[in-house]
Amino acid sequence: MKILLVYPKYPDTFWSFKHALKFVAKKAAFPPLGLLTVAAMLPKEWGKKLVDMNTANLRPGDIEWADYVFISAMAVQKESVKDVIKRCKKLDAKIVAGGPLFTTGYKEFAEIDHFVLNEAEITLPGFLRDLSNGCARRIYTSNEYPDIATTPIPAWELIKMRKYSSMSVQYSRGCPFDCEFCDIVVLNGHMPRTKSKDQLLAELDALNKQGWQDSVFIVDDNFIGNKRKLKTEILPALSKWMKQKGYPFPLFTEASVNLSDDEELMKLMAEANFNTVFVGIETTNEESLSECGKSQNKNRDLVASIKKLQSHGLQVHGGFIVGFDNDPPAIFESLISFIQRSGIVTAMVGLLNAPPGTKLYQRLKKENRLKSEFSGDNTDCSMNFIPKMDSRVLINGYHKIIDTIYSPRHYYERAVTFLKQYKPLRVKGFRLRCEHLVALLKSAWLLGIKEKGRKYYWKLLAWTLVRRPRLFPQAVTLSIYGFHFRKVIKGYIKALAPGNP
Repeated sequence: MKILLVYPKYPDTFWSFKHALKFVAKKAAFPPLGLLTVAAMLPKEWGKKLVDMNTANLRPGDIEWADYVFISAMAVQKESVKDVIKRCKKLDAKIVAGGPLFTTGYKEFAEIDHFVLNEAEITLPGFLRDLSNGCARRIYTSNEYPDIATTPIPAWELIKMRKYSSMSVQYSRGCPFDCEFCDIVVLNGHMPRTKSKDQLLAELDALNKQGWQDSVFIVDDNFIGNKRKLKTEILPALSKWMKQKGYPFPLFTEASVNLSDDEELMKLMAEANFNTVFVGIETTNEESLSECGKSQNKNRDLVASIKKLQSHGLQVHGGFIVGFDNDPPAIFESLISFIQRSGIVTAMVGLLNAPPGTKLYQRLKKENRLKSEFSGDNTDCSMNFIPKMDSRVLINGYHKIIDTIYSPRHYYERAVTFLKQYKPLRVKGFRLRCEHLVALLKSAWLLGIKEKGRKYYWKLLAWTLVRRPRLFPQAVTLSIYGFHFRKVIKGYIKALAPGNP
């Protein structure tokens, strides 16, 4: 068999970091970890090619070469998926599809030959067995959650690592919480399933042997879902490995805000070379937190929680949502104030949407409030349901938030707030490379000369050199992120201008 694995394009969103990546000559932020893992599950004697359409073009010859085209995607990639399907069908290629988009929405894709849904550790072997016997069914699905101790090391040889700014590994799947709007528990369940320390270190060893020296994203639904195992087994082993290898790359992950309640866990993560964590803050409104079941965020000083994480060397990237039924008119100003006070520089603010299969989707369906397809991008000003707040008020309020927090003055002020309270451990050595100098020069030209808010850029760099010189690379990186966010916002506003559909 010859298998072509295709990862469709992402649109230009906050999450893509497309405009920031140009500063360091990278094509994409993260590799297609799911497809690389699936490739490692296929028979070794099969021919395999992988085309990540975020880093390379999908050519007709690639499709013609293959016996089967495997596609994996998330909802935000749906438009690119449709294009890939059309091109495959034009060349009479057989398609096998899996991943989150198809697991919750396979009925939308009548052209697909075979669906391998849910988690591949369970559903892929059955498909491969039937395929070899000439009796492959159209749909393979399962309600079981596999033991991910069986998951192989991803087939890194199928990609060109230099095209990416970060690599990815996975330690666990599942989340113990049950937020109404989140489809993680639909896809991966409540019980965190974890890998052993040896398995995780083997994956990091594989990256290290490939010569990887940049960030590694541990792509868990909630990294701290099993705190005991982290503290007694995983993080001590990871710290030892990092020290032995000379701290080859910094780590970042996703976790719930209750991480800030555990001093030992924060300290262990910092010692294991974690420097960033994405946290779902969602909202400052207690009633909205109750509405969506975000119990772990309730009855706490969220600003204090964020500052505690940052003081332990963990930069917080924050996720925020507006559009809850209980959101008051003051929510927009409240979120702006919170984001500025907290020093969350990378604040991803989006409109509430209801992914298929979630509790929110089921509730809104009963209330007859669903209205359109789910785009998978909660930052593109689309909503797939009728909100309680007047839609125009909500959209205008959302625009006010993102226009304010990403304006040069507010953005750079927030960066200073963060740098004042950020206390990374000194184990995280910075390796100066040519691409960093190029990024600095590009930022000086684009942000320090061409942009209207250039004075704030120079003030940030000057302040950092005087007050926190060791964090100068961080200040430059944050400046570049801000450029990306402003470019994305301009695109959204242009698309919503009068006269555009």
